[in-house]
Amino acid sequence: MLNIQNADSLATAQQALLEDAPVEKTLSIWELLTSGGLGGQLIMIVLAILFFVAIYLYIERMMALKSASKVDKGFMNQIREHVIHRRFDNAKLLCQHTNSPVSRLIEKGISRIGKPLEDINTAIENAGKLEIYALEKNVSILATISGAGPMIGFLGTVVGMILAFHEIASGGGQIEVGALASGIYTAMTTTVVGLIVGIFAYIGYNHLVVKTDKIVNQMEANAVEFLDLLNDPV
Repeated sequence: MLNIQNADSLATAQQALLEDAPVEKTLSIWELLTSGGLGGQLIMIVLAILFFVAIYLYIERMMALKSASKVDKGFMNQIREHVIHRRFDNAKLLCQHTNSPVSRLIEKGISRIGKPLEDINTAIENAGKLEIYALEKNVSILATISGAGPMIGFLGTVVGMILAFHEIASGGGQIEVGALASGIYTAMTTTVVGLIVGIFAYIGYNHLVVKTDKIVNQMEANAVEFLDLLNDPV
């Protein structure tokens, strides 16, 4: 009889310990991103839009720059042959069938042949400015996102902290630590997401700038080669 009572007491004590033991909470990424209340969710939506815009712009610009950087190695050799033999129409036709910034610059120069070299140089420079503008299209938006993303995320954190301290004030200082901690880490989530968006946009922007500079240098080198050809065609 005593053993049965001891066993029941032991089982009761074990059950009480299990009930009092802290339960480990698990939180999925989706729950973390959407548990910040209406204000936090609006901030997350804005950051998500900025992130997808940054991805789209980066991919679109990379494809455009990749296409612009493709120049046939024999293009300038063919242009040289046509100019030396004064086949300007053939040279212009070759440029029209070669879709690249370099070919458009050379075509502009060929269309000015017969005028002073300074006028040809000016025409090529003006055409080059238009080509550079086309290459840099929408790249500045990535730079804006790289700066705006972290600031928007920090805004969400500040709003979340204000709401958390408002709860403390409303409760007369009597608030559960767990609830406060939950509000704080939810608020900090917006800063993390904002930094991720900003870092991606910043890296993407700088990569596009480097690729654009390479194409611009390529354009300048071919323009100089063409002008030298006009100055001394043989």
